[in-house]
Amino acid sequence: MKRDLTNSEIDRKSILSNKDAIKEVYNQFGFPGVFFDGKYRFTKTQVAGFYEVDIRTIERLLDSNDLEFKENGYELFTGSRLKALRMAFEETASSGRHATDMNVGDMSQLVENELISSRTSSIGIFTFKALLNVGMLLTTSERARELRGAILNIVIDVLNKRLGGSTKFINQREEEFLPSAIREFSYRQEFTNALDAYIVDNKFKYSQLTDKIYMSIFKENAKEYRQVLNLNTKESVRATMYSEVLDLVSSYENGFADFLRKRFEERGRIKFRLSETHLLFKEFEEMSNSLYAPLQEKARGLMASRDMAFREALHEKLKEYVSTVSLDDIDKFLGEKSRQLEDRIEENKEVFKRLRDR
Repeated sequence: MKRDLTNSEIDRKSILSNKDAIKEVYNQFGFPGVFFDGKYRFTKTQVAGFYEVDIRTIERLLDSNDLEFKENGYELFTGSRLKALRMAFEETASSGRHATDMNVGDMSQLVENELISSRTSSIGIFTFKALLNVGMLLTTSERARELRGAILNIVIDVLNKRLGGSTKFINQREEEFLPSAIREFSYRQEFTNALDAYIVDNKFKYSQLTDKIYMSIFKENAKEYRQVLNLNTKESVRATMYSEVLDLVSSYENGFADFLRKRFEERGRIKFRLSETHLLFKEFEEMSNSLYAPLQEKARGLMASRDMAFREALHEKLKEYVSTVSLDDIDKFLGEKSRQLEDRIEENKEVFKRLRDR
């Protein structure tokens, strides 16, 4: 199930602990705040103004998420620290270094209303991380909703840069890719063996029936898929597929191989022409539609969304399935769980030896 930032403290913590991503968010949003003691600081009024909500909304969030905000830098200033902070705000106000174009109020007015010691002995101040934390929790603000989407995109961009922009085979970083690829290789053999055994010799039968499977699952043939991902002739289509898609391809190949065998035996062991096999595939597709429909829907959604986010590739025929990638996916392909395929192969050498010797 897709998680979102508003209901998962683990995901909020994961993103807010990514220093590179937070730095990039800060740079893109251009909301400087007041620099004090090594961090940018914001008042409650500024935060409420930024998210275009009543200040009481921010206060309610503080009451219900006090510990989380403190962990992300929210601090109650008193005494000498309040005095030093007030001076920093006053200096910023007098210098004009503040974001008056961001609907956060005039800085001098903030100093007058919030930071005069004669009227307040303490004040809660947000760091930039705490300000983002508000946006991750706030469900009544359109700006907060937009911010959450932007944060996820920025996190993906930052992590992609860490990979050197090499995203064509990012699918292989997932833990499940290798087992799925091994299974798919085995079922592919069963599929091609069936085409050899039950269809008359025709050099086009492998590519055409493979395209039938691809079209059924994600509405593109191999040529179209190559064009979307900009693959060269030496790069394998299946080497770029996500594990869920590979598993569904394997299921199709295994299912159609068995279906073809049964029809061959019913026919009296007479091989089919390729044109007849196309009709048989249509029959197989109609017969299995109710079985595969939920898996097709899932595969299309994952392909469309992940390729748009991770590879900047749009599958035109799947654009209606594009949505924001889940935090699970970010972690799966770009986070600590992800690893180079070479590392996984090295770890599974004994498995490959058993496969070779069986």
